[in-house]
Amino acid sequence: MTPFADARKALRNGETDCERLVSSFFARIRAQNDRVNAFVSVDEQDALAQARHLDRLTGAGPELPLKGMVMGIKDVICMKGRPATCSSRMLEHFESLYDATVIERLRAAGAIFVGKTNCDEFAMGSSNETSYFGPVRNPANPDYIPGGSSGGSAAAVAAGMCHMALGTDTGGSIRQPAAHCGVVGLKPTYGRVSRYGLVAFASSFDCMGPIGQCVEDCALLLNHMAGQDERDSTSAPMDVPDYTQSLTGDIRGMRIGLPKEYFADGLDAGIRGMIEECVRGLEREGAVVQDVSLPRTEYGIATYYILTTAEASSNLARYDGIRYGHRASLDELLETMQNEREELALAMETASGADVEALKDRLEDDPMLHRFYMASRTEGFGDEVKRRIMLGAYVLSSGYYEAYYAKGQQVRTLIRNDFDTVFKQVDALIAPATPTPPFRIGSKTDDPMAMYLSDIYTVTANLAGIPGLVVPLGLHPEAPHLPVGMQILGPHFGEETIFRAGDMVERLYGRTPGRA
Repeated sequence: MTPFADARKALRNGETDCERLVSSFFARIRAQNDRVNAFVSVDEQDALAQARHLDRLTGAGPELPLKGMVMGIKDVICMKGRPATCSSRMLEHFESLYDATVIERLRAAGAIFVGKTNCDEFAMGSSNETSYFGPVRNPANPDYIPGGSSGGSAAAVAAGMCHMALGTDTGGSIRQPAAHCGVVGLKPTYGRVSRYGLVAFASSFDCMGPIGQCVEDCALLLNHMAGQDERDSTSAPMDVPDYTQSLTGDIRGMRIGLPKEYFADGLDAGIRGMIEECVRGLEREGAVVQDVSLPRTEYGIATYYILTTAEASSNLARYDGIRYGHRASLDELLETMQNEREELALAMETASGADVEALKDRLEDDPMLHRFYMASRTEGFGDEVKRRIMLGAYVLSSGYYEAYYAKGQQVRTLIRNDFDTVFKQVDALIAPATPTPPFRIGSKTDDPMAMYLSDIYTVTANLAGIPGLVVPLGLHPEAPHLPVGMQILGPHFGEETIFRAGDMVERLYGRTPGRA
């Protein structure tokens, strides 16, 4: 039985109802959220209203497949009438006017949404420390990071504040926090799940996916998330299988590859040992394991940050304080500008020659609208978002486009070709999800490059658009309170294969060993 299946059984037997189920989760939220900071907003009355509606439907037609599934939603996904802050001051007071496609589909299937989960600002980060609402803390040890950017979603599931949560994955943002929190997380194939209603970070990378306590619950949720959507032109026109049918407990003959580039120097020895032990277990169950190579892996981080920052700088240009987002105080700006004009006028009195003309030009040039945009964006965005906007604007600028962005797109194609070649030899790949266990909050905030390297094993899946599943392996041997997860990668639309492999890992290791 899965955690959600246990709840469904209790509902069917009349041992509980949706209202009591939701109330029990809110008791857990009240007990845990101050410690973990996983939710940035909750709406108990709305969630109870959803639950009562489902209770009234009992016996009136077929049972909804997700009835009673209590969920958290990452705060970059739109829900009508609910905050969609992206954990940023820029959107602190924004409420969505519509539901994302995944929200419509999950609600229709009976899911109950309790609140919006914390994340790195605009989903830009690897530790969930860039949020305007403060860092998320790992439920296993609150002094450590939960991973990012979907850290709030992973922490909420790990701490038992919801059955499941939605996250997003642009470069590892579902898989990395799932590994660090000891839960299961899936990044689907790009195009498998509609992005309509997702606030964009990097549109050709962003994916929405489930985070849960077990593989089966994630497979069940994907059944109801996946499918083509006319509102998202990048969604794939492919039928959606029943992913739960892939959990057969049989991996005999499955060809599993170990990419040598993912097990090179830099990988924590404890994580390496746990993965190697797991691989031996899969071999005993009939898997055929072989070493493979993904030779362009070394270019993954550089390529990822060139391309995603370019897309981010474009996507975030709309937040100017006029059309969207935080608006700087006009009175304060006018006062500042008046003071500057007075200082320039005084300087002109003592200047001579060309200096007078230069000061006169500055005095007459009063770019009010530009200054307003600049003030609003300076106040509204955090440091990491500003850093990525500036990098993205640079790589797209005249004279650098061909040197960086165009070459980045070429390397992206080569990385995808590497995966295509390997998946002609094997059915799935096994790799680390993170190079190290979770680190202490604050220990890397002054070193962006070290933070970026946290994604070294995950970004290539986003560059290639392939699916990736993280399953927990247990607690780190030298850091016994910190979970470790392992990544299983598959070919495009190979979710059934990686679910089958992940299910076997669960059968070998048990479920949610990292749960608080």
